[in-house]
Amino acid sequence: MKGKMKTIDLTLVAVFVALMAVGANTSFLVVGGVPITLQTFFAILAGAILGSRLGAISMVVYALVGMVGAPVFAQFTGGISIIIKPTFGFIISFIFTAYIVGKMVERNRSLPSYVTASLVGMTVNYLFGTNWMYFAYDLWAGAPDGFSYKMAWLWMVAPLPKDIILSVCAAFFAHRMERTVLSRSTFRNVKKAA
Repeated sequence: MKGKMKTIDLTLVAVFVALMAVGANTSFLVVGGVPITLQTFFAILAGAILGSRLGAISMVVYALVGMVGAPVFAQFTGGISIIIKPTFGFIISFIFTAYIVGKMVERNRSLPSYVTASLVGMTVNYLFGTNWMYFAYDLWAGAPDGFSYKMAWLWMVAPLPKDIILSVCAAFFAHRMERTVLSRSTFRNVKKAA
């Protein structure tokens, strides 16, 4: 029973795939080839609301939907060619982000735990995505002149304040949802009974 997905699970996964597509294309600007989007916010929210398993599944489905050609990635892109782009590491990192955030809040549903989990999830996103981007540029993607590991991290300074603020907002929102809706919902009660 634990491994089966119910209709509510499929619906919630689909909702977060759609939210990720919206977040990917709510782009403020591009810094060093990295679009500044709301994807990290929604990946954190997926883990915090859906939990580790469904949160990660929703991010896997999002990645697969984009790779088969739906224009759900930043700047309305999609297709298998995303695999060779330097920013693909961020797409993969959303899976780890949602899973880790979900695992942390499943153990402790206090507000400080949500905030900590959200900031840890954001850190995982940055570490995995930025390192992937650096190695992609260095090994196969044709780095810009003067590109270095330091430059890759300097590009991430622009979205950092936004992502810190939105990570904390995701934590507060998910915690509020847990206290007012999720703890009383069929979704959460079915999970406990399983």
